[in-house]
Amino acid sequence: MDHGGMRSCPLPHCMMVKSVHLQAMNQDISSLVPKAIHCMLRCFAVTLATRNSSSSSGLALSLPFAMGKSHKKKHHKHRPELASCAASYIAQWASLRKRSDLSVALMNSSSSLHDWIPGDASLLSSKAPVIELHTHSTCSDGMLSPNQLVEKAAASGVQVLALTDHDTMAGVPAALETANKFGIRLIPGVEISAKVTAKTKNGFEEPVHILGYYSCCGPTRWLELETVLARIREGRHHRAQNMISKLKLLKKPVTWESVVTMAGDGVAPGRLHIARALLEAGHVCNLREAFNKYLYDGGPAYSPGCELAAEDAVRLIRDTGGVAALAHPWSLKDALPVVKRLKEVGLHAMEVYRGDGKANGFVALADTFQLLKLGGSDFHGRGDPDETKLGKVPLPLLAIREFLRVAEPIWIASIEELLQNFAEESFQVHAGNAVGSKFFTELEGLKGDIALEYSIEEEHSRAFLRLSAWLTDEDRQAVHNAVMQLKLGFEVVSEDGRTTCIVSRQLH
Repeated sequence: MDHGGMRSCPLPHCMMVKSVHLQAMNQDISSLVPKAIHCMLRCFAVTLATRNSSSSSGLALSLPFAMGKSHKKKHHKHRPELASCAASYIAQWASLRKRSDLSVALMNSSSSLHDWIPGDASLLSSKAPVIELHTHSTCSDGMLSPNQLVEKAAASGVQVLALTDHDTMAGVPAALETANKFGIRLIPGVEISAKVTAKTKNGFEEPVHILGYYSCCGPTRWLELETVLARIREGRHHRAQNMISKLKLLKKPVTWESVVTMAGDGVAPGRLHIARALLEAGHVCNLREAFNKYLYDGGPAYSPGCELAAEDAVRLIRDTGGVAALAHPWSLKDALPVVKRLKEVGLHAMEVYRGDGKANGFVALADTFQLLKLGGSDFHGRGDPDETKLGKVPLPLLAIREFLRVAEPIWIASIEELLQNFAEESFQVHAGNAVGSKFFTELEGLKGDIALEYSIEEEHSRAFLRLSAWLTDEDRQAVHNAVMQLKLGFEVVSEDGRTTCIVSRQLH
């Protein structure tokens, strides 16, 4: 067919286009230019495709979509009863209620994912629970204590809360205790400080943060994780001292004592604490100015710490029974190669949903690498009017469902590994006290929502592993199956409306 004396050019069904051309190719240019110019651009696109067809860094695009040509979409037959079960499954998980056998059976069926998308998404939007997957407390650089954070989450209508402090899980026990009072499901988490090194001659480093989400019983190899996190926290002290030295050269002095005071006892100082010291000293008008002028990545007062390689952070989370997610990829200079490298070592998810709604490009990136699509407010409680409020980053129903589909088997396997460790532990009894030598070296207190207790007698001394009241029915069934195989004692106890699993073994 002719357009103004020019013949339309035949195009292949699929072509490779470098990312620099991606935005232009996605526009519906047929509505912006005359048909003759449209045809010329189509010819130019073919030339680009030919020249770049050998590039391994390109992205495959369906040409009719890229050039604005209409094509028929495959319509999936929605099944409202399955969509309702998906909503029910998620809502019951969030509120700790027992899931019906029908709901579980349908969710575990081989139905297409499209079966779980309601024909009218608005029908189920009100049923999706409020889930907050990215928060910080005073145990790192947040402004609220773990208890206060949970209380604020409850007041904000949050039903599921992940505490993801930087390089520490110290706030998890207190948060779990408060979450129990308010009926909130708490996901023990952590945000690990990491870095990526560009594969160029200069080899510049860029900070990356990796989120880890664990079962209610916490990491399976706690000591391994804590040893790495402690090393990172120690590096934060040296980093803070270097940043203070740089600020002194910039004629914006702050004291080490003021920064440590801002951080609080036992908390590794971070950039927020230095920013607060700058504000207190009168060098800036607000915290945002401190970051924008001095403390941003690569800024005049910025200093790197002792971060892990991002690939190692992903491996560490996976090896200790967690789900690994890339935090705020929009802060990266070039997210594509970073996501590609992390996917190769087992990254499960990445944040794509934001409080400002700017998620489109990252949704496509997550889909390209088949990653779960998550999001959270990254709440610190700074009081900044621009800070996203708790629970105000809504997650689509299907995104929550997919998160559970991947996370629950990982978490159940981690609980089984924890029980295996408990069965193999070499406890020793000295002067009425039991001491663990392999996995449980700190026997007092909680690790996540798990406690070790003892009954010390002359002939029948026993160790008791008290597991979380937050175990789902599937979790409890996994625990029961594991203890039967390991020949451990098992008891379910109800106290104050809480159902707790107690696993026991005899001490020799």
